[in-house]
Amino acid sequence: MLRMIHVLLICCVVPLLCSSSMAQKARPLDPIAAELEPTRLEVYKIVGERSLHLHIFEPQGHQTSDRRPVFLTIHGGGWAGGKPRWFYPFADRFAQVGMVGISLEYRLLNKAQGITVFDCVKDGRSAIRYIRRNADKLGIDPNRIVVAGGSAGGHISVATALFDDVNEAGEETSVSASPNAMVLYYPVIDTSEKGYGQKKIGDRWEELSPVHNVRKGLPPTILFHGTGDTVTPFEGAVELHRQMKEAGNHCELIRHEDGVHGYIIFDLKLYEQAIERTKKFLVEQKMIQPE
Repeated sequence: MLRMIHVLLICCVVPLLCSSSMAQKARPLDPIAAELEPTRLEVYKIVGERSLHLHIFEPQGHQTSDRRPVFLTIHGGGWAGGKPRWFYPFADRFAQVGMVGISLEYRLLNKAQGITVFDCVKDGRSAIRYIRRNADKLGIDPNRIVVAGGSAGGHISVATALFDDVNEAGEETSVSASPNAMVLYYPVIDTSEKGYGQKKIGDRWEELSPVHNVRKGLPPTILFHGTGDTVTPFEGAVELHRQMKEAGNHCELIRHEDGVHGYIIFDLKLYEQAIERTKKFLVEQKMIQPE
């Protein structure tokens, strides 16, 4: 049924995009996301009076006795906007291939409330710890956790593996917050003045800059980026790829010529291509079985 909805929406939306002068700004995944609902919500963390949730999409017939791989998705929005629903299509699609798809709710940057980008990163790391710690309850394999994010969500994704010292105060850290594989869609990857986010992070920007913190032993990674991206410049993706390879880490860079920031979510054909290439990567990394 969900696949049928996807097809119908694609047939309806694409012609509208082609005839619209606003096609570049349209988000054809939004009507797909609007039709999707998670199987359930699970609280993974409580901060003050706020509960943060995992929006879980379970594959058909899923049981807690299963040991399914996880596809944890993290939406973008400059750390200050966005919502878990934006990445429902990603979570749902990977639930269809047998993974437990999850879209993450995390605190958004709000200086008036004292919420920083460090807090966004803390939430991403807390989520992976919760998933791994509750593997039996969730019916997942704690050694097959894939984290995937777009833009600022891509930054939080890679941050889960990179920033071991960024943890919620009082949180039990004996369980690893590092995923087993990473899928980065047009991520914030360089937070210097040449990249994105320096002003939002402040003086401690380098502590949260992926290209300034690459090391040996990071999870296998696939990186999708457009060469025409002027928000999170393509040069940062090239540099991350170079450093990852130099450190002996597995890293693939999938470039899209002239692609703007977020190109995958503005074009359903490119979205489908990215999904298929992501599946191939996950098969290669033994996260999922070939279909």
